[in-house]
Amino acid sequence: MKRTYGGSLCALAVACAALTMTVGAVAADAPASGASAPGVDIKPAEQLLFMQPHLNGVEPQTELDYAVDYSGPPSRVKDTLRVLVVSPGNSKNDAHVTDRTGDVNVPGGLPCNPAIIYFLEHDVAEMEQLTGGQRRYFQQRVRMALAAGPAITPVSSESLGLGKHEKARQVVIQPYLNDPNAERFSKYTGKRYTFVMADDVPGQLLLIRTEVPGEGNDFAHPLQKETIAYQGTLKNMSQPGSAPVKPSNVPRASR
Repeated sequence: MKRTYGGSLCALAVACAALTMTVGAVAADAPASGASAPGVDIKPAEQLLFMQPHLNGVEPQTELDYAVDYSGPPSRVKDTLRVLVVSPGNSKNDAHVTDRTGDVNVPGGLPCNPAIIYFLEHDVAEMEQLTGGQRRYFQQRVRMALAAGPAITPVSSESLGLGKHEKARQVVIQPYLNDPNAERFSKYTGKRYTFVMADDVPGQLLLIRTEVPGEGNDFAHPLQKETIAYQGTLKNMSQPGSAPVKPSNVPRASR
């Protein structure tokens, strides 16, 4: 696949969709004078996180549950994110997403697991709140970090407290390193994003975590850590007389 450009916003904005913008909105925002520059490859990390049909094979009325743990600031939150698959394999891009606030409108248009977009939506909104910066700026930094071609590396899911999964893969980015505007939000310069995917997990997403290091770039004692981690599934929820079945060995993210 190729990435194309519309002014200063690359169509990884399609891939990162929905970090609050639909494809149409991205096109509308591009400067009229911006020339298109086709021929830039979409990197493997972008493909893995945004362009894969992660919900393929998941039956309708299957709920995927994710543990949400935000350590703050600005606030501490423990919650469950629920992604209800409506059409087979989410083929109609109509999965129903809920959290403690109720229904969540996650921008569509991508084949990926909507839990990924949910987390990144939260992240950029929070960065805006904490720094007073522009949401779109933080969106673009995440896009650029993924477009730079970060490595996809094998990882032991057991070491992360996520149970045993074969072929777990990890992508790590630090979007604000070497940011020319970093002095405006120096506390977040070292912020690290970790994505862990595994083919044998419904929805393929095992974990997303962000960490703001403590003084001296200390990730062992982060100032802030936010995580969503796969918990398990509820199946055949719509069948009359059938009780939802949830695995007893539900993995939890390490704290």
